[in-house]
Amino acid sequence: MKIEQQLAASVSAALHHLYGQEVAADTIQLQKTKREFEGHLTLVVFPYLKMSRKKPEDTAQEIGQYLMDNSGMVAAFNVVKGFLNLTIASDCWVALLGDINADARYGLTAPTESSPLVMIEYSSPNTNKPLHLGHVRNNLLGWAIAQIAEANGNRVVKTNIVNDRGIHICKSMLAWQKFGNGETPASSGKKGDHLIGDYYVAFDKAYRQQVAELQAQFIAEGMDEEAAHNRAKAEAPLIVEAHEMLVKWEQGDEEVRALWRKMNEWVYEGFDETYKALGVGFDKIYYESDTYLEGRELVLEGLEKGLFHRKEDGSVWADLTDKGLDEKLLLRADGTSVYMTQDIGTAKMRYADFPIDKMVYVVGNEQNYHFQVLSILLDELGFAWGKDLVHFSYGMVELPNGKMKSREGTVVDADDLVAEMVRQARLTADEAGKFADMPEQERNEVARIVGMGALKYFLLKVDARKNMLFNPEESIDFNGNTGPFIQYTYARIRSILRKAADTGLDYRHLPAAVPALSTKEEEIVARVAEFAAVVRQAGQDYSPSVIANYCYDLTKEYNQFYHDYSVLREEDEAKRQFRLVLSANVAKVIRLGMSLLGIEMPERM
Repeated sequence: MKIEQQLAASVSAALHHLYGQEVAADTIQLQKTKREFEGHLTLVVFPYLKMSRKKPEDTAQEIGQYLMDNSGMVAAFNVVKGFLNLTIASDCWVALLGDINADARYGLTAPTESSPLVMIEYSSPNTNKPLHLGHVRNNLLGWAIAQIAEANGNRVVKTNIVNDRGIHICKSMLAWQKFGNGETPASSGKKGDHLIGDYYVAFDKAYRQQVAELQAQFIAEGMDEEAAHNRAKAEAPLIVEAHEMLVKWEQGDEEVRALWRKMNEWVYEGFDETYKALGVGFDKIYYESDTYLEGRELVLEGLEKGLFHRKEDGSVWADLTDKGLDEKLLLRADGTSVYMTQDIGTAKMRYADFPIDKMVYVVGNEQNYHFQVLSILLDELGFAWGKDLVHFSYGMVELPNGKMKSREGTVVDADDLVAEMVRQARLTADEAGKFADMPEQERNEVARIVGMGALKYFLLKVDARKNMLFNPEESIDFNGNTGPFIQYTYARIRSILRKAADTGLDYRHLPAAVPALSTKEEEIVARVAEFAAVVRQAGQDYSPSVIANYCYDLTKEYNQFYHDYSVLREEDEAKRQFRLVLSANVAKVIRLGMSLLGIEMPERM
């Protein structure tokens, strides 16, 4: 914050003048004055008592008086024991707002060609089912972290790894072959990912029936229940056929591969629609069907170098017991890959494609151990960023029981959730009369913006490490800590500015002279100025919630100001123009902050 930097320099000068000591300005710490005391910033004087050789109160009094006499920044001060509370002059707040007003992208740092390259992986879907609520949180977190990283001056590559191979994929393929009768997305009117998901469910239903029948048969033959169940699961015809299909896929059987490509394309088209609705995207997509072989080669190279070892059954393992962990399977006895192998292969391909400085994986907290191990293995295999990879570990999200259950009946479908949020936004706005003067097309567009804003904000305002309960109805509320509350305030400010422009009032430039500001006006300038530090903190902590809650706090303070002070109706011309400029910059910072979260802001509501 510029005021803090300037004031720290003045304090440094005061210490030199009063006590003959050189204290670097960047070591002087100022903190916001507590609400129960008068002032904006507080200097704790205890670190300077050895040089002053005086009581804390006397030292604070001397420094405060020097600042009053020699710095135009300080309008008043008071001393509470060893705390010097400083009131910043009104002109300083006006000058600070002028600096913010001149910067269209205040608080954001543009990357350069030499900026660090940060790669961020998120989404990671399977091609046997549509995206669900868990994917929604993952995608929104990944996108926000990428935007925040770029706003902190990093070059960013957004990546996705699609799990497009394995037994789960073969289950959908086999079910389609047996039960599909040639059904396609076009013939059924379903999105491709939903169609494939239906066949995954169909496989499971038929498989369970076969297992139950076989289990009953084995029990009748004298086998105990647990043994009968396990044998039935392994010998049910459907699972046997699915494994046979997987073997054919691994061997490159053209008929199986052709079916696999066709059905995956249906899924990708469906995924793309969902990603578009969520407002997210990727710079590079990797596929497990490509990366698992790369990983296998790396593991075998590591085996030759003595990094890993092979057991009697032929499986390959990494022994991490010397690091306080256990042994980790890398290749099965039959030579097939596991997820760890795939992640190692993906890392190799990414490192070949991009000069990565930092790798961030956005993956749920159930994979904490996996990424702890992956970091160690990548480091041992020679990837420079492996040791310092970041696992952005987040908690699970659930809906209240019975809310918007998916067609599978077990998870919440992402497309259903998006549609319901937009529908609920339209219903809530219509009931509140907020769309009364809008044409139908605009109503639908604003409902989309508000519905998606409600969904994104509600999921992002919570500390990502925590599990959370998402309540769709609560998220749409136009009051409280919600996306629509912030969007409505933004739209209100934009309405004020349009009215100002229509009457010829200037809201782009500060007046030549500004009367003394009210305490509330100073507080809002200070709050707006904090945005740059908030963006830095969000980047350092990988925390979108920091920005979300900052935007809410700023919105809440502006609404209090708007309730207590006139803007367009202010009779004093200079005050009116200042308040218009202040309002415009509040709107600007809200828009910039919410855009980092992937949230659009409507011009009117």
